Amino acid sequence: MSNPNTKLTKKDLQKVYIRNLFGLQWGWNYETMQGLGYCYVIMPILRRLYKNDPEKMKAALKTEIGYFNTSQPMSHLIVGTDAALQEELGIEEAKDAIIGVKTGLMGPFAGVGDTIFITIYRALVFSIAAYMAMSGQAVALLIPIVCGIAMLAIRYKFTFMGYEQGRKLASGLGGQLKRLTDAASVLGLTVVGALVPSVVKAPMNISIVIGDTNPINLQSMLDKIMPAALPLAIVLLSYWLLGKKKMTTVKLILILMVVGVGLGLLTTFFAPVA
Repeated sequence: MSNPNTKLTKKDLQKVYIRNLFGLQWGWNYETMQGLGYCYVIMPILRRLYKNDPEKMKAALKTEIGYFNTSQPMSHLIVGTDAALQEELGIEEAKDAIIGVKTGLMGPFAGVGDTIFITIYRALVFSIAAYMAMSGQAVALLIPIVCGIAMLAIRYKFTFMGYEQGRKLASGLGGQLKRLTDAASVLGLTVVGALVPSVVKAPMNISIVIGDTNPINLQSMLDKIMPAALPLAIVLLSYWLLGKKKMTTVKLILILMVVGVGLGLLTTFFAPVA
């Protein structure tokens, strides 16, 4: 029979919800982005489950402090699922699944959350309130307040929705945890791979003239062989450099900045004369 002291309570999830409202962006940095804030948000869960087991607490902290970045309203679903997986399976069995779920969902949730809860929400709510205020209707002042309260209620519901779905997921796993973990890992890698050509830009604006033929653009040739080949090469090189002992994310960013500026200056100095 499980120890009731290691089971989560409604109060634990409420603490997580409050922390998520204010603390997810705390400690934002270029290495883990929201990772430090996420660890702060999930801490009430870790204390409840692992307060008497320092080794499991260390393992959980290492797992939770990793890279994370998504739309804050949607993050409640991920945090709730994370809490349920740890409660049902423990950090040893759930570690890979948690990393896979976080990595696989944070990208899609970021797009959905930013579109619905930032772009559409702000455009509709504040436009309606502004037009009503311009026509002299005092009730316009209440619209952002009422909608803000509704938004807080939705985010509260998301926390418990994620928790309930996470429990169903964990209880139905049985011997299929390995399969779920592999699927989540593949999803995470797919999301990261899709980000490479959309986020990393490295155009090679160099043309070669051979005889009297038209100039041959190297970027066009590379795109025909393998689209986004240069961004992929930069990402792979960055991963390789980060594997070195004394290499840090900040150092890598500085190296890429210096190389980028240097190549940009070379393009300027050696540009063909019109």
